[in-house]
Parts: sequence; C-alpha cells; structure tokens
Amino acid sequence: MPDQHANATPSAGSAEQERVDDVRLDAAWARIRGRLREEVGEAEYRTWLRQLTLAGVEGEEAIVQVPTRFLRDWLRGQYGDRLRALWQAEGLGVRRVDIRVASPAAPREAAAAPEGAELAEPLPATRPAGEATRAESQKAEARGDWAAPLDPRFTFDSFIVGKPNEFAHACARRVAEKPNSPGFNPLFLYGGVGLGKTHLMHAIAWAIRAPQEGIAGRSVAYMSAEKFMYRFIAALRSQSTMEFKESLRSVDVLMIDDLQFLIGKDNTQEEFFHTFNALVDQGKQIVVSSDKPPSDLAGLEDRLRTRLGCGMVADIHATTYELRISILESKANTAQVDVPARVLEFLAHKITSNVRELEGALNRLIAHANLFGRPVTLESCQEVLHDILRAHDRRVTIEEIQKRVAEHYNIRLTDMSSARRARNVARPRQVAMYLSKQLTSRSLPEIGRRFGNRDHTTVMHAVSRVAELMQGDAGFAEDVELLRRMLET
Repeated sequence: MPDQHANATPSAGSAEQERVDDVRLDAAWARIRGRLREEVGEAEYRTWLRQLTLAGVEGEEAIVQVPTRFLRDWLRGQYGDRLRALWQAEGLGVRRVDIRVASPAAPREAAAAPEGAELAEPLPATRPAGEATRAESQKAEARGDWAAPLDPRFTFDSFIVGKPNEFAHACARRVAEKPNSPGFNPLFLYGGVGLGKTHLMHAIAWAIRAPQEGIAGRSVAYMSAEKFMYRFIAALRSQSTMEFKESLRSVDVLMIDDLQFLIGKDNTQEEFFHTFNALVDQGKQIVVSSDKPPSDLAGLEDRLRTRLGCGMVADIHATTYELRISILESKANTAQVDVPARVLEFLAHKITSNVRELEGALNRLIAHANLFGRPVTLESCQEVLHDILRAHDRRVTIEEIQKRVAEHYNIRLTDMSSARRARNVARPRQVAMYLSKQLTSRSLPEIGRRFGNRDHTTVMHAVSRVAELMQGDAGFAEDVELLRRMLET
C-alpha cells in the first residue's frame, strides 16, 4: 500500500501540471470574455470577439480558436496582447495565448501546439500560416532536421526595399544565393522592433530550402533564441544533450532570431558558442538577428560577441516616409482593396514607429471596410484607428502648421509671412491660418502676427473663406482635412 501511494502522488501532480482543472478553466474564460465585453463595448465585442472559443490550455499556453484565418490574423494583431494580459491576471500559470483557426473535424487536436512552434509570444512571423505549413512543420520535426515553421508571406518578393534596409536586404540575398560566402558568415542583422529582421530571416530560409536544378534544398534550423534555450534545457533534463548537439550540428544553416534573449543565460551562451564554432568549422552558414549590434550586447560573453562580429553586420534603420508609402501601397495591392492615396499618406505620416504597427493599422482599416461594406476614407480611418492615433496626439504649433502646409503646396516657408498675393501663395497661406485657428488656442491677433503682422480681420476672412471653399469643393475639403489629420500627431 505505501508503494501505491508513493507512485500515485507524482502521477497526480504531473496530471495537475499538464491540464488545468476544467471548472476553473471555464470560469476563468468566462471572466475574460466578460472583461473584454466591458472594455470594448457590446458592438465591437459582437463584431470581433464573440466567435472566440477556448480549445484548451497546454502548459503555459492557452489556445483559443476562431472560424476563419482572416479573423485569426486580425485578432492576433489587435487583441493578442490584451488576451495574454487577461489570462496572466487569472493566476493559472498561462503566459502565452495562441489564436488558431478551428478544425471542425478535430477541435481538440488544435490545442496541441506543433513541436516546432515558438515558445515565446506567438506572432504571425513564427507561427504556421495554414494547414500546409503546419504539416510541413510536423514532417520537419519527424525528420529531426529542426526546420521550424516559416511564414509563407515573408519572402524576398514581398519585402519592400528602401534606403533604410537596402544594405541588409542585399546581404540577405547574398547569403541566400551563396551560403558561407567569404565575409558573410555569420550574417548578423540588427535593428529596432518591427523593421523587417524576421522577414529577411524567413526569406533567406525559404530561398535556401527551395530545391534548385534538381538539387534538394539545404536543411535549415530557424528558431528564436528563447526556443534554443528551451531545447537545450529540455535536453539537459532528459539527459539527451548528445542528440541535441547532433541535431543542430547536422543542419546546413542555423538561424537564431532575437539573440539578445541569451543575455544573462551563461550556460546556454556556452552551448551556442560551441555550436557556432562547430558549424562554421564545417563550412555551414550562421544567420543571427538582434535589436543591437554585437558590440552593444552587454551581457554576452566577449568571445561570443567577437565571433558574431567577425562576419557581416548589417543594420536596418528606421523607416522613411517614402518607404512607409511603398509598404502601404504594396499591402493594399496584395489585399486587393482600393485605399485612397490620401489615406496612405496620412498613415505614413502618423505611424512612424515600425512597420509592424503600420501594417497592423492598414489591416485593421481594410478589415473594417470588408466587414461593413464601406469604402476606405479619411473619416473611417480616424474612426477605426482612433486608439492608435490618440497615442500619437500632441500639441501643434503655428510654426509646424506653416511648415507642413508650405511643404504640401510646394511653396517657400517665407511665403507664409510675405506680402505676395499670387493665388498659388495666398490660398496655402489662408489654409495655414484656418488650421492655426482650428488646431491651436492662439487668438486671431496672435495668429495674424505670426503671418507677417497681418490684421486679425485678415485671419477671420481666411478662416471663413477656407470653410466656404470646403463646403463647395470636396477635393479641396479632403486636402485640408488630410493636412489637419497629419498635424494632429
């Protein structure tokens, strides 16, 4: 009898760790849905969130399902972070939330995350984008070649090249075409969040894995640094470190995303260092990404930082206005949705932080238009993206208004305060006065002084004239509205 009790206790504890009690789980999910309904309102909840269903909890990850890929992708971008926060607040040990497309034939099978799926926060860049990708991932795991799921959207063809990323793109192309080229091993990509590092890494992997002229594609192991660490820890616990080493060192290309995660993980750093050396000695390619260059990764061992910096280090700069416009145009064309140029210009001016946020805003706008059958306009843009735009709100000055209007109408800034009365100068000046009245708290006399010491009656005339023209000319009204929205940043 004592032996039976001794054996039963670990089994019960193991079962409790693997599966959260159904009653507690259902209650937590009900509370989460209730909080979401209160936060977003009944209308938005019914539109976007009502179709969410709970598939289960596996370890530290909750799996929820939706009926369509479109809804899955949209919810990942708009509510992924909030869902994760609400689950964490329940105290059930859930740290991640994965939103998946429900499988009618076997709904509970979707609860089991693919072996190669990222253990970090699930993002479209590291999750299967469809059933074919998931099947490919499972086959790859069965082969033991460590090829993690790749997003089919992230290819070289879909990568928009501009001055901020052209060098990194060229280096990635070189590695994809000729792995282990002199001076390009390792390839170290670095830049801020959402600027395209993961996209380039997936593009390299797709190109290298593709068969060419009857030759089978090379094997690629792509994973996040966090995944590498978890694999290493699991190997230590199961006393299978030799299998771990052999699996990694048998690939042709090793790709590690977000290397900064290894900072402070001394044992994992050491294992990565030895793996790095073994692969390079065999003539295999290494590709790494991080948010900083090797020299700035304080916390990494000196020998590892030195090795990472001995190949090609390519940075991706913050996007320019021209690049943001190109990205938005490409995404709109891919979605086959007519998005007016003025809306694209507005978004490119307003959202400058990173490409991921920019694309998310456009996806949200397109989704709203598709669901409700409405055209995309500046008005709908402000309505749908009010929360994103509000985060960028700040005080506007008369000087900023003058500068933006002068740039928009292609006149000199000095024309704003000059005595010139030509129509191509006078009309932009009136628009700037109108916007100064609308967007600042300055008095009419003060606005007049900023425009070449003009009388306050001149400002009053300009304001009334612009308002009159806006009522009679839709194109002019949209032009002024675009300027106003771009200035409200």
